[in-house]
Amino acid sequence: MKIAMIGSGYVGLVSGACFADFGHEVVCVDKDESKITRLHANIMPIYEPGLDALV
Repeated sequence: MKIAMIGSGYVGLVSGACFADFGHEVVCVDKDESKITRLHANIMPIYEPGLDALV
């Protein structure tokens, strides 16, 4: 299944990472370009234990 997550904060990024871990194809979009830039650089914009390993 293809899923688009609107927002890459505490809810969107964590949910998207979990859906991707379940095997779904996930795209996260956010109006804050710096969050997306940090994600592309493997820097988590939020702190959630274990999230960096999933992303």
